[in-house]
Amino acid sequence: MKRISLLFLTTVSLSAFAQEKKDPTLTEVWQPEPRIVTPGTISSDPPSDAIVLFNGKDLSKWKSKNGGEAGWQLGENAMTVVAKKGDIETKQAFGDCQLHIEWRTPKEVVGSSQGRGNSGIFFMGHYELQVLDNYNNRTYSNGQAGSIYKQYMPLVNACRPPGEWQTYDVIFTAPRFNEKDSTLKSPAYITVLHNGVLVQNHTAIWGSTTYIGIAQYELHRDKEPLVLQDHNNPVSYRNIWIREL
Repeated sequence: MKRISLLFLTTVSLSAFAQEKKDPTLTEVWQPEPRIVTPGTISSDPPSDAIVLFNGKDLSKWKSKNGGEAGWQLGENAMTVVAKKGDIETKQAFGDCQLHIEWRTPKEVVGSSQGRGNSGIFFMGHYELQVLDNYNNRTYSNGQAGSIYKQYMPLVNACRPPGEWQTYDVIFTAPRFNEKDSTLKSPAYITVLHNGVLVQNHTAIWGSTTYIGIAQYELHRDKEPLVLQDHNNPVSYRNIWIREL
């Protein structure tokens, strides 16, 4: 009980300090570092009941998060982030779901740490699964590819080299809120396979992703759009499908 109380007090103190000082480094975890594993070769076509969100031909299922059409580039059966065009989101909203998505960071390596092949997948627009080039690229462990950003580091580093296609297969359970007072009833949970390797195992998410301070839950609808992040790096996506659970 003493250890749990100490951990709770430390977390509360860290949160208060981080919010007061506005210092993003206070929520970066550098140790331990996920061990590296080499993934096998896998592919995944959509099952018969899947909603295909991107088939390589058009962005008809997407729109700009700021309003209007999605401004990302189409080519080679993929869509690619165009810097400063902003995040894009699905026109349809989702809650509990199974998601398959393939992504690729640029073959030409530019930058380091968080500046190298950075993007992200936001479930319900709130909960970020990090996309980053972490092949021989050290960054804080709870900010690398496969992490729940600034919350949980991945179990292992299963990244392929830059320029190669990678996959996320995700089971996401949406949070539940109490009807009477809008307080949290149960947290969101996420399971992630990165290139077929388990990196998040029914992980309980702390709250909405935040760059500074400790994540907290914010009341939102039962279903919200899936968001892909424009982090000013030309990250590409293809073969995106989702199943409502």
